[in-house]
Amino acid sequence: MMQPGSVEDPQRKKEELRSFLFLTAVMVPVLSVVVVAGYGFIVWMSQLISGPPSH
Repeated sequence: MMQPGSVEDPQRKKEELRSFLFLTAVMVPVLSVVVVAGYGFIVWMSQLISGPPSH
């Protein structure tokens, strides 16, 4: 007999699959864009304050 919290529970497997797909299809691209945009903003602001890089 299956217990509600067991790994073989089909409802739990469906929920885990949905969570995995959400993380891989939505959160990873969103976080990647946020990290790159944040880095670009930091570089832009630092150049605005201290000027462009020089030799």
